[in-house]
Amino acid sequence: MSQWYLSYDGQQTGPMNQAEASRQAQSSPNGYAWREGFTDWVPITQIAELARPSAKAFAVPTPPPAGQSASRADEIDFKIFGAEMQFVEVELDPGESAVAEAGAMMYKDPSIAMETVFGDGSQSSSTGGFMDKLLGAGKRLLTGESLFMTVFTHTGSGKSHVAFGAPYPGNIIPISLSSVGGCLICQKDSFLCAAKGVAIGIFLQRKILTGLFGGEGFVMQKLEGDGKVFVHAGGTVVERELAAGEVLQADTGCVVAFESSVSFNIEQAGNIKTALFGGEGLFFATLQGPGKIWLQSLPFSRLAGRMLQAAPQRGGSKGEGSLLGSLGDLIDGDNR
Repeated sequence: MSQWYLSYDGQQTGPMNQAEASRQAQSSPNGYAWREGFTDWVPITQIAELARPSAKAFAVPTPPPAGQSASRADEIDFKIFGAEMQFVEVELDPGESAVAEAGAMMYKDPSIAMETVFGDGSQSSSTGGFMDKLLGAGKRLLTGESLFMTVFTHTGSGKSHVAFGAPYPGNIIPISLSSVGGCLICQKDSFLCAAKGVAIGIFLQRKILTGLFGGEGFVMQKLEGDGKVFVHAGGTVVERELAAGEVLQADTGCVVAFESSVSFNIEQAGNIKTALFGGEGLFFATLQGPGKIWLQSLPFSRLAGRMLQAAPQRGGSKGEGSLLGSLGDLIDGDNR
């Protein structure tokens, strides 16, 4: 016999048998239910096995707002561990899922099943046709990501955990999409993982100069839905709330994410001499409120550039700054 789980305002109960679930559902029908065989949480009023007889005859499901999906993202709990090299541990209830970039997993409990999906994982296998999945995969290909994502689903009972690690030193930023108007624009390589149900698409820059010199090209990632997302940033993270009309100028690579209400443009960095010899590039980013923005102190491109400059193959010194250089390596034995 199937075991049922009910959810009201994020509080879940279960497992329970058919009779118990039916009694609770009829007394409190404004919630969601899940059992084995369901691909997602379903409103109680849409489940004939749990709905009242009168409700089955007369209730008409309320259609979702235009442009929005009827399903909601899974509600997940999490903990972030570490300081310079962080990882996030996600706690899943039975039937809940998280999606992540390929290779992001650190560890998981045995009851969590892994499935590689085509696209961003926001559409379940029973909803959305092949063209929807192909469109989602194409969007991810434009942002430079893999065509596939991995879905981690809790198939057992109780609570289970899965952890995802950051790809380089920095901080993991948890953001609830419902708190930012259901949409977040971010760098195309900053997304780490999210609750299943979050759509991962593209955001095209409207102005050609912003696209060519904005640090992220024409294409950025757009995360949409009402679930929790986890974005990774290098170094220290700064969160700013810009008032309407307030402007902040920043290095293009330091912009991690911003709300869709924020205007993102670029401007020339001073005169020609400043642009060529100031070390900050030809352009900087201009962000205009209202809305939240997230900045990082160490873009990965800056870190990679310094590492490349220090590589011996590119002329970097192996002497760690010593005036003796290679001769110093012979003296101190650092000749590996």
